[in-house]
Amino acid sequence: MVLERLEALARPGGRERMARFGINPHRALGVRIPDLRRLAREIGTDHSLALSLWRTNVHEARIIASMIDDPAKVTERQMEAWAGDFDSWDLCDQCCGNLFDRTPFAHGKALEWSGRDEEFVKRAGFALMAWAAVHDKTADDRVFLEFLPIVEREADDDRNFVRKAVNWSLRQIGKRNRGLRRAAVAVARRLARRRESRSARWIGADALRELESEAVLSRLS
Repeated sequence: MVLERLEALARPGGRERMARFGINPHRALGVRIPDLRRLAREIGTDHSLALSLWRTNVHEARIIASMIDDPAKVTERQMEAWAGDFDSWDLCDQCCGNLFDRTPFAHGKALEWSGRDEEFVKRAGFALMAWAAVHDKTADDRVFLEFLPIVEREADDDRNFVRKAVNWSLRQIGKRNRGLRRAAVAVARRLARRRESRSARWIGADALRELESEAVLSRLS
């Protein structure tokens, strides 16, 4: 039933547009994220259905799964299995931002996965850091201060989807409040001066452009 709905929502040329944005179109139908969100709202929370949809291997079905799953029923084993299936940056980011960051395992997995070698698992570690900075309004600053040394440590990884996630997490942490901005700017400045790593220099310079912008400074004043 859900797969039939997804097939009906597929847009002509959708898979080609996904490929242009660096999304793996191999098992995709070409459905837009807004359409997936509307369908997910219709379905509602359903852990069993989420597990079934993930097993289809269809890209959009897996994104729907992340939207309808119940974070209270998600286990570490499930998170490991799903993260091991990540084959595209958008699937990784959707799962982390829709579901994984609302589980009690989010902090631990951010620390663990950020040190893993697999490209999209490692990206997931930093995506969890970034989403936590946006979504978790009650987390203590100490959580994010614990993330910053990992950002600095892993900034030399020059794989595109990793370095962009490292940069993303640094920027989001820095935009959370004035104290974290100061800490993030200090990290960004050190990275921007890291002569031996082109990736670190890019991460630092790009983060500084945003964190020192008038928009961020005025919002945090």
